Amino acid sequence: MSRVCEITGKRAMVGNNVSHAMNKTKRKFSVNLVKKRFYIAEEDRWVTLKLSTSALKTINKKGITAVLKDARVKGLVK
Repeated sequence: MSRVCEITGKRAMVGNNVSHAMNKTKRKFSVNLVKKRFYIAEEDRWVTLKLSTSALKTINKKGITAVLKDARVKGLVK
């Protein structure tokens, strides 16, 4: 499975390594992903998601139910 956040859709970005002499070579900025398990009381089940840490902060602030509802509206989660 690719390294993509299941809530926000964040994925790796491409950029340049720039040396002191201004030589540029391609590099990849990876996403900071964590695998996290959540209990959804309304559905009475556990869900495992691969999340970016910024999405994890959003879940801590809003709650898993609200975040999943928004993601379903956007079409990111089934």
